[in-house]
Amino acid sequence: MKRDDALVECAKRGDPDAWRELYRSHAGRLVVWLQSRSSSDAALSCEDIASEAWLVAASRVQEFSGSSDEFAGWLFGIARNHVLNLHRRAGRRRTEPDGGVAAGSLLARDDIAAYDGLDAVRRHLAVLPDREREVVACLEVVGLDVAGTAAALGISATAVRVARHRGLKKLRGATT
Repeated sequence: MKRDDALVECAKRGDPDAWRELYRSHAGRLVVWLQSRSSSDAALSCEDIASEAWLVAASRVQEFSGSSDEFAGWLFGIARNHVLNLHRRAGRRRTEPDGGVAAGSLLARDDIAAYDGLDAVRRHLAVLPDREREVVACLEVVGLDVAGTAAALGISATAVRVARHRGLKKLRGATT
């Protein structure tokens, strides 16, 4: 069993400062990652999905063990599962979820400028198959590591490396 780092251990005890630090470290990246997903997810409110992921993480943090960096993969996995559940429900009802608030409202004003190019990134990533798009978004757009990406997407680290290689090769071919 892995040992928790100090930040995760404090968060498990309910320390608000630890939760605030985890939130600062991962909230902006989570919203950007949700926005970078396929255009079919554009109708979903990224802010609502991120909020739901944080609620689930807070209620299930006792089940998590690892470092604050590994927490990102776990959190992104929760958000991904929530998106998949929303799509399944919409498919059964034959409806699409309504759109919502732009993710910029969740980010600090200083961070918004850093993510202005998100629409361009989304357009470039749209040429990739789903798995490659998700892997490249996790690794290259929001800066997760291979292990965090594997945890977030529910695939092996080897599959992450292969999808990254293929995705970047396709992107290089599309821009030349």
